[in-house]
Amino acid sequence: MTATLHKLSPQDVHTRIAAGRAVLVDIREADEFARAHIPGALSQPLSALEQAHLGVDPATDVVFTCRTGMRTAGACDRLAAAAQGDAYVLDGGLEAWSRAGLPVAQDRSAPLEINRQVQIAAGTLILTGVILGFLVAPGWFGLSGFVGAGLTFAGLTGTCGMARVLMLAPWNRAARA
Repeated sequence: MTATLHKLSPQDVHTRIAAGRAVLVDIREADEFARAHIPGALSQPLSALEQAHLGVDPATDVVFTCRTGMRTAGACDRLAAAAQGDAYVLDGGLEAWSRAGLPVAQDRSAPLEINRQVQIAAGTLILTGVILGFLVAPGWFGLSGFVGAGLTFAGLTGTCGMARVLMLAPWNRAARA
């Protein structure tokens, strides 16, 4: 059975937080939260939700958010179980909050989220393999195949070799220090 968490508009969430009736919990990963988040939101990554205790007064509403609302929609059961009192989701997530003209804390010096770095690197390598395959030698198509196989392996196992390599990049090591 899937739990239903009621959606609240950005303005409704803002009003509840300002009145002290709600706490906002951001379920994105720490690297995403570091780059941009709603001021005052608690960072509680979905990947570690069951191991954490939110520590929110049961009389206070808990409002969960992510970037677009897709992760919160896909994790309703887990989110509802994590809250002791009433729980809601921010409809449209951080993007809707920003579109509503509400404040967003941003740190442009923080590295891009590791998933975006993987997407950029993989896309660039695949495109490079295709272009070089047509312009230089057909053997370059193998680069695209290799990256595609790596992405398939990552999807099947939850282990991404490219993400591990990118975490060693200087800009990512400095962010973790």
